Amino acid sequence: QVQLVESGGGLVQAGGSLRLSCAASGFTFGLKAMAWFRQAPGKERKFVAAINWSGDSIHVADSVKGRFTISRDNAKNELYLQMNSLKSEGTAVYYCASQTEGLIESPREYDHWGQGTQVTVSS
Repeated sequence: QVQLVESGGGLVQAGGSLRLSCAASGFTFGLKAMAWFRQAPGKERKFVAAINWSGDSIHVADSVKGRFTISRDNAKNELYLQMNSLKSEGTAVYYCASQTEGLIESPREYDHWGQGTQVTVSS
């Protein structure tokens, strides 16, 4: 079955960096657009970044533009999120998700989700 497993979360000081990974299995990873979302306690799930099937087209939320980079390795069936200059508002559970349509911000359009990885940014 489809599995998305995030890793790489943890505790980091404001201004620091983390790299998240998402290992995919159970489907043809190279045919899917992928994205990262995050959800802070008591808040709705928000779009962070998306990447098309080949990796040559990306879309990044304004709130993280210039600090976060999304990438993928189709040979390894993995998705990544490099997060630099982290801010306290980056504290959230980060999720990877897949869908077939493209670079979409709405979480309702995504058909598979991972279980999430916690990122905590201390100020």
